[in-house]
Amino acid sequence: MSLSFPASRPNAYTGSPLDRATHRRDDAEWIAAQLDSPSALYVPVWRARSLLRGLEEGAPEAVLLSAVAAEPLRRAGGPWAFLGLWDQRPVFAVDLSHLETPPIPPEAGRFHDLRQVAGALPAGEASVLAHARGLMHWRNRHRFCGVCGGRCEARSAGHVMVCTHCGAEHFPRTDPAVIMLVIRGDRCLLGHNRRFPTPVYSTLAGFVEPGESLEEAVRREVMEEAGVAVGQVAYHSSQPWPFPSSIMLGFHAEGLTEDIRIDREELYDARWFTRAELRRHEALGFALPRPDSIARRLIEDWLDA
Repeated sequence: MSLSFPASRPNAYTGSPLDRATHRRDDAEWIAAQLDSPSALYVPVWRARSLLRGLEEGAPEAVLLSAVAAEPLRRAGGPWAFLGLWDQRPVFAVDLSHLETPPIPPEAGRFHDLRQVAGALPAGEASVLAHARGLMHWRNRHRFCGVCGGRCEARSAGHVMVCTHCGAEHFPRTDPAVIMLVIRGDRCLLGHNRRFPTPVYSTLAGFVEPGESLEEAVRREVMEEAGVAVGQVAYHSSQPWPFPSSIMLGFHAEGLTEDIRIDREELYDARWFTRAELRRHEALGFALPRPDSIARRLIEDWLDA
């Protein structure tokens, strides 16, 4: 069967406007100058939330602070990292999670879960906020060495944590996860995960295991969760998903069998749906994945094929 359902448009959290300027990270003198540059921009993160404004008006936008406005944040002493250059302006992430109340005036904006508004943000902003969120999550969870337990210190402008006892270097991690729309004839397989608070039917997904190819991971996860055998696997697109630290690798996959055997620890239900059923999902009493997710994109591109 044909699995040619190409990505119709970029996924949310992609299309970053940043030049990551990786060659500058170890230039301590240059980084110090950029930290104090009048053109510098700061992306604050507080307890995995991003600073936004305009939500009440229905026009959300990211709040990036100038070096002057961010001075109280820098004095707070939390983790920070150089993200890159945006139109030659240095951009830094700064984490305020150790503070009960971040030093941000209410008129500047409020901290919100990025996933609530990513699909409505101007191009590039969601990517920069996701970048900052993911990197600050890693920094906060690698304060101590996984080898000897010693305290770690940041190097390379916040992109390496070095153990002060044994010298081990620790780098930001991204966990690969496959996410797939299984297709059999004119129907696709969707599952209702037990974690969903409402009847949402979405694509199946799971983490890649050591020593496993992406195609093998697709076949294993579908078999484990729904008991359906998978044949062909075709790549669709990818999406950074720093909630907290994943990269979603999207596929369309060929269903070889039809009977469903649900893993009740993972899924509450799984069904085969026709295109007509998905187009009227609200009338049928269920929801599809959130618009900013690659799961929704996999479904929509199959619907429009």
